[in-house]
Amino acid sequence: MDDSQWPFFQFSIFNFSIFNVIVMDYQAIIDEYYPEDDELRGLLLKHSRQVADRCLQIANKHRELPLDVQFLEEAAMLHDIGIRWCHAPGIFCHGEEHYLRHGLIGGQVLREKGFERHARVCERHTGTGLTSVPTGKDGTPLLSANLVENGFFVPETLEEQLVCYADKFYSKSSPDRVLSVLETAQSLEKFGHEGVIKFLHWAELFEG
Repeated sequence: MDDSQWPFFQFSIFNFSIFNVIVMDYQAIIDEYYPEDDELRGLLLKHSRQVADRCLQIANKHRELPLDVQFLEEAAMLHDIGIRWCHAPGIFCHGEEHYLRHGLIGGQVLREKGFERHARVCERHTGTGLTSVPTGKDGTPLLSANLVENGFFVPETLEEQLVCYADKFYSKSSPDRVLSVLETAQSLEKFGHEGVIKFLHWAELFEG
């Protein structure tokens, strides 16, 4: 770079800070909320990496699909960021919220940081997308009926669908097991047959 270019270079750097560009660093976010080297952090990192790697493998195989690969990896690594606030002792979560709210909580965390697209992936990865209001043991609604009825928890973009799809092959309760397409479809019956049909459509799209 010659001297005539130097003032513009300075101005460009200065503008970068003026416009307050938000840089995504998924590892820094994980480190912020899971700072201790404990079993929960280890499980979160393993599961998230499993999901991210499957997403990236599918993206590499299907170059014809208009996928934002960088965003895909970031979102996959952060899709479960909300689990620490939930009560699921079997997977080292000792919070107070019902586990089915972890996507909503994760979305709130990322949205407050300015990552709207990543927040939507968190909110839309449970089952194949929640289309009915889940309830607790006492019948209390766990999510807003208005949000559910308006499709707030249903994956829409290809990236949202792919993270949701890839997530279904791995259970944090059995982190070393990888389900087959058939096993995964069977495990989704608890969410209703409509979800199974949607999953099999995704399998045809992403595995074909």
